[in-house]
Amino acid sequence: AYLARELLASLDALSEADIEKLWLNEAIRRDEELDSGTARAYPADEVLSRVRARRK
Repeated sequence: AYLARELLASLDALSEADIEKLWLNEAIRRDEELDSGTARAYPADEVLSRVRARRK
């Protein structure tokens, strides 16, 4: 909960343009990881099935 509060509070100091730029940079970083093979994408239904199985 502390981390969530801190993250939300830090967003108050940023403008909408700053937030959009941060999200764009994050999207670019993730796309580069997928292209380079350092990250792997999984279908949402597969991920949700795994999560549900672990919660049982």
